[in-house]
Amino acid sequence: MRLTICVISILLWIPSLTFAVSWQELSPAQQEVLNAYADEWANFDQQRQQRLARGADRWLAMDADDRRNATQRFERWQSLKPEQRQEMLKRWAEFRRLTPEQQQKMRDRLKRFNKMTPAQRQKLRREFQRLPPKDRARALQRMQRRADTIRRQQRPNRQR
Repeated sequence: MRLTICVISILLWIPSLTFAVSWQELSPAQQEVLNAYADEWANFDQQRQQRLARGADRWLAMDADDRRNATQRFERWQSLKPEQRQEMLKRWAEFRRLTPEQQQKMRDRLKRFNKMTPAQRQKLRREFQRLPPKDRARALQRMQRRADTIRRQQRPNRQR
């Protein structure tokens, strides 16, 4: 049950509403999911209460496969070193700053990559690694320039 609560907490990186939720206002199902927090609930700030309540709703709406996947993702997250977590959070923030079209393009590329067989993925990696160092460096520079361009496009215009 503790793992369930931790998974719910990770799922809740959504901006919260501005009103508190008393324990009694939670549905019996939400109370069951959040039972480990019952004694501390009143001490939580409004945002945390809202996040946990929404997380409980999301958890309750999941089927068994979705819950298993969420639990596995949480366990993978927990196994990461703090530096790896920071890097992932940084990349997630960068992804969130992309336009919806750019995000979709990234998702499509990932889907295409994930549809490859392990052998195809390995072949792609080997081909990249076989590039002469100069060509590999150029490819990485191109990717970095594209990423930098996207970041610049996402920055709000500053008036001077």
